[in-house]
Amino acid sequence: MEWTVWAGFAAGLLISTVTAPVGVSGAVFLLPVQLSVLGVPSPAVTPTNLLFNVVAGPGALWRYRRDGALRGSLARRLVLWTLPGVIAGAVVRVFALPGPDVFRTLVAAFLLPLGIWLCLRTLRAARHRPRTGSPEPSPAALAVLALTVGVVGGIYGIGGGSLLGPVLAARGMPLARIAPATLAATFTTSVAGAAAYAVLATTTTGPVAPDWWLGLACGAGGLIGGYLGARLQPRLPEAVLSLLLGILAAALGTLYAVQALT
Repeated sequence: MEWTVWAGFAAGLLISTVTAPVGVSGAVFLLPVQLSVLGVPSPAVTPTNLLFNVVAGPGALWRYRRDGALRGSLARRLVLWTLPGVIAGAVVRVFALPGPDVFRTLVAAFLLPLGIWLCLRTLRAARHRPRTGSPEPSPAALAVLALTVGVVGGIYGIGGGSLLGPVLAARGMPLARIAPATLAATFTTSVAGAAAYAVLATTTTGPVAPDWWLGLACGAGGLIGGYLGARLQPRLPEAVLSLLLGILAAALGTLYAVQALT
């Protein structure tokens, strides 16, 4: 028990420090660690990951708010539409989709080519001229995207930033604007998702409730790492941030592709 708590703290700290600058809480990378290394059973791994987001989220958000990066409508729109999605996803996860195989295949098929494309696009743009950025999606498109990501996040406890970030970055939106908004959406949906799983745990059998000690330990590490990562972000060029997001997306897609094939 004790070694898993400390291992969870270290994993949350390291992952959040790397992922917070690009608007990813790190839960999506923590998920395989919890499943394969720390031995958290499914579906309890999902609310445990959501608990990590709840505890870790304020670190990066406080720093971004202090820097004025949370102003604007993007964060509000993402929060508005991901919230109902995550509650629906929690219900689907408990009653209809307990296994992770389909999720791994879908994530691999989505993130691997998107991550590679982001890397190539960033490197090509760096050799020519800086990108000016594109406007955000229309309100309707943003609503559909956020709602869909909310459902996926509720099913698999990933918060959604790891999916929202690459999609919005692929449109050319600056990561200095994307990261605070996606982390805000991840935090609020994780609060709602964790509460939904706590309620569902009282009406179902099996490992549905989170591993509280491990989730809190991972979250404490993520709280520190998220603050450090958010503080680091303004010091990194946009090209570096885009390349980092592309590498993270491709690495995650590769990881899940390997797991889905074995």
